[in-house]
Amino acid sequence: MLSTGPLWSKVVGQDDALDLLNHAVEHPVHAYLFLGPPGSGKRQAARAFAAALLCRNNQCGVCRDCSLALLGEHPDVTEVERVGAAISADQANEIVRSASFAPVESDRKVLILDEFHLLSASAAARLLKTIEEPPASTVFCILADQLVPDLVTIASRCVRVPFHSVSDDAISAALMASGINERVALEAARAAAGDLDRARLLATDTGLFARREAFASVAHRVNGTGTRVAGIVEELLGLIEAAAEPLKARHAQEVAELDARVKQTQERGSGRKTLEERHKRELRRHRTDELRSGLSTIASSYRDRLVAGVEGRRGLEDAAAVDRIIEAIRHLDRNPNETLLLQSLLLSLPSI
Repeated sequence: MLSTGPLWSKVVGQDDALDLLNHAVEHPVHAYLFLGPPGSGKRQAARAFAAALLCRNNQCGVCRDCSLALLGEHPDVTEVERVGAAISADQANEIVRSASFAPVESDRKVLILDEFHLLSASAAARLLKTIEEPPASTVFCILADQLVPDLVTIASRCVRVPFHSVSDDAISAALMASGINERVALEAARAAAGDLDRARLLATDTGLFARREAFASVAHRVNGTGTRVAGIVEELLGLIEAAAEPLKARHAQEVAELDARVKQTQERGSGRKTLEERHKRELRRHRTDELRSGLSTIASSYRDRLVAGVEGRRGLEDAAAVDRIIEAIRHLDRNPNETLLLQSLLLSLPSI
C-alpha cells in the first residue's frame, strides 16, 4: 500500500515510484536505479527509502533513524556527490571502500550515489562488481537524470525506479499546501517546467513576475538595432543575477549549519569543500534554468502569433525565430558566453 505519511511527504507526483519503493522495503535487493529528470524528487525519495529500510517502527517517519536519514545525516546512510565534472575512478574507489564497511547502528547501510549520469568509463568499470555483489548489509540507491552509455551495464544490475517531471497541478498544489498563495504557486509551477525543487525556490523569489514579464515583452521590444538589443540583454541578465538571491540565502544557511555542527562535534573532514562545490554547481544550473525558461517564454510569443493564423512573410519569420530560439536553448548546455548568445539571438528576431 502506498504510504502518504511524513516519511514520503516531500516526494510529490511520483505515485508509481513510491508504490514500488514501499513494496521493496520488506525484501530489498542490493541496488536500485532512480532514473528521471532533475527536480523530480529522486534525492528525497532515496532518503525516504533509506529511512524506511533503517526504521525500527514500520516507516514511522519521526523516530531518530527516520529523522536523521531524511536530513542526510544518519551514520548508516552515505551520500556521495561528484567531485569535478564526472564521477572519477578515485571517487569510485572510495565508494567501494565505503560499501565494504559494516553498519554502525543498524542492520543495513545505504549508499546514495547522486548524478550518476555523469559517470566516467573508468569509474563504471571499477564499481560494477561491487554494485552487482555488495556486502549483504549494503543497499545502493543510484540517482541519474538519464541512462547514458557508461551507466547501461550498471543499470542492468539494478531495479529501476522511474521518475518523471512533476505536473504543474501537482507542483502548485504542493506549494499551496506549504503556505504559498495561489497566484505565486501557479506562476512558479509554470516557470519550473516540471522541476519541484526549482518551483520551491521560485516561490520565494520576489522578482519572479517582473522577470517573466520582461522576457515575455522581448519580442515586442526588439527593433533590429544593436543599442536596443544591448539594453535588453543587460536588463535580462541583471534580473537573472538577482534571481539567484534566494538560492544564495539557502546556501549561506547550509554553510552556517555545517559550521555549527563542526563546532559542536569537533569533527574532521567536515565536507566544506564538497558543499562549496555543490553550491557552485547549483548556482550555474539555476542560471542556465533561468535562461532556458526565459528563452522559452520569448519563443511562446512567436508561437502564439503562428497559432493565431499569421501567414505569408510574417509567418515564415515567426517560424524561423522559434527555430533560432530553440537552437540557442540547445547551446546553453555548452556553457556559452551568455551576453554574446543573447545579443546575437535578439538581433535576429523580428518585432511583434
